[in-house]
Formats: sequence, C-alpha cells, structure tokens
Amino acid sequence: MTTTINRNGINIDQLMQTIEAIRQDPELARFQFRAHSEWQGGARSATRIQGFYGAGQEDSSRSRPFEVGGDEPPLLLGTDTAPNAVETVLAALASCLTVGYVYNAAAQGVKIESLDFDLEGDADLRGFLGLSETVRPGFGGIRLTYRVKADAPREKLEELCEYVQRTSPVLDIIRNPVPVSIELR
Repeated sequence: MTTTINRNGINIDQLMQTIEAIRQDPELARFQFRAHSEWQGGARSATRIQGFYGAGQEDSSRSRPFEVGGDEPPLLLGTDTAPNAVETVLAALASCLTVGYVYNAAAQGVKIESLDFDLEGDADLRGFLGLSETVRPGFGGIRLTYRVKADAPREKLEELCEYVQRTSPVLDIIRNPVPVSIELR
C-alpha cells in the first residue's frame, strides 16, 4: 500500500510527479492564462477568469468562472465595492509568494504552522492623472514583510524566501518589464 505524503496541504507525490513530467517534456510547462473584464459603471469593473491552456491542453475543469471585482474608494471617486487595481496587484503578489513558499517548504520537508504577509505600495497620483511626466503612474515602491512559523531554523526559512523570490511569477512580472500588446477592436 502506498502512502501519500501530504505536507502543508500539498500532495508531495503529485508535486514531484509534476516536476518530473515537466523535466521529461518541457512543452508541458507552457501555460496561457486568460481573463475577460467588463466595465460596470463608474469606477467598477468585473473580471471573469475561467479557462486556461496548460500541460498540453485546454483546461475546462472550472465549471464556473471566478469573478474579481474592481472599484475605487470614495476618495478616488469610486463606490468602494471592491479593491482597486493596485491593491489587487498587492494581493496577487502575496498569493503568489504564499504558494511558492508553501510548495517549496513542503518539497523540502519543512512543515509550516503559519505564514502571513504585510504589503505596502506607494503611489503618486500625479503620474496617473497626467500631471507629471517624471512621476510613474504605478507604484514607486513596494515593501513586504512576512512572518513564518515552521519546524526549520531561521536560516532555512530565509533560504526558502530567497529561492521563492527568484522563482515567483508575479514578483518577476512586477520587477521586470513584460511586453504588452494593446489593440482597439
């Protein structure tokens, strides 16, 4: 009888099988994620996320789409029904780092008891409002602190954090320019 190792809520056997399958066939690593967004009036938008391509095929396992709302606080003329876009970027970064940390800790035999992140992003609206050519419209900087309680020494936890930073897709997207093509149809 085979026993499935489950650490930090992650099936280690399945994780290792996935890594080995991609090592054997790098085409399985190619994914395409998609989203469709619609304006809902005022500052509100609704983005639906459902299908994606991955592991060599279209994935249709999601029977219903996820919906991510967007809005602005009243101070920025919104109705405060959802986070604004830059707050959603902070949430995406925290989510990505959480997955990376938990998966890699599990693969390395580290049991996590708790893990949390605090993020802050600084923005100057003069860039967004077109009032300055020298001020970025996006974040000028992001600060992140995290706390982890686990059955490993501090240097192991720091090593995991460094590794996760090198391999995080969202952190990479934030730190490095990504080609974006935009067209009006």
